[in-house]
Amino acid sequence: MYLEKLLVTLLAAPVIAPVPSTLSHQVVAQAPAQQAPAPKAPEAPKPAEAPKAAEAPKPTEKKASSPEVTELVTRMQSFYEKTQDFSSEFKQDYKYKALRRTQTSTGKVTYKKPGLMRWEYEKPSARTFVLAGEKVYAYDPAAQSLSVGRIDTTQLSASVTFLFGQGKLADEFSISKDACKDCKGTLLVLDPLKADPRFRQVRLEVDPKTAQVLKSTVVDPDGSENTIAFLNLKTNVGVAADSFKLNPPEGTRIDDYTKRK
Repeated sequence: MYLEKLLVTLLAAPVIAPVPSTLSHQVVAQAPAQQAPAPKAPEAPKPAEAPKAAEAPKPTEKKASSPEVTELVTRMQSFYEKTQDFSSEFKQDYKYKALRRTQTSTGKVTYKKPGLMRWEYEKPSARTFVLAGEKVYAYDPAAQSLSVGRIDTTQLSASVTFLFGQGKLADEFSISKDACKDCKGTLLVLDPLKADPRFRQVRLEVDPKTAQVLKSTVVDPDGSENTIAFLNLKTNVGVAADSFKLNPPEGTRIDDYTKRK
């Protein structure tokens, strides 16, 4: 489930969390506790309330998209079906709802059909994530560690697979257009037709001329938002397959979870 959520957060739009989910939990645990204000007068103790669980995503009723939205979605999917590779700089803003803060990351992303993708994080810390077929590699140079996992790509949401020229967004989402003053393109809102524990909603800002995704936002079940803006996007530039190989230095710890039962 962790790797699948990582990919959705990473790819859904074409979308990766600025830090893996496990690290996100550590950040929450390290947040300083707020001091309660002193009571004005003695009060009888109240029974402790059970913590509220994150609201489960709810399915959305299928609604017919407007002709404008249908035409743009069709052109967007056609664009990625014809795209053999792309490279782009990215800026990622992850808004932690519980902590009321935003973490910003920058780097480069490279993609090549079929199923090769590399996310090279540069700031605030260097990290590399590579998707190669059904294997996912996560390299942390500071920790001198490389983790290898496996994911069933046939089970990925269409919010991911349409980037690979597969899957139809309209089959899994109710898609509508929303107003956006700060958008450079058209804002599409994708609400899942079936409840998905990985995310609540996906928003795509699409260039109405080229049908390229300019910015994507994945809304987590807890309301946190992962937004990635794509800058200087270049398509069909002849990306080499070697670009997706990882050659960690000697002494790197390798945790290969694909070999464990």
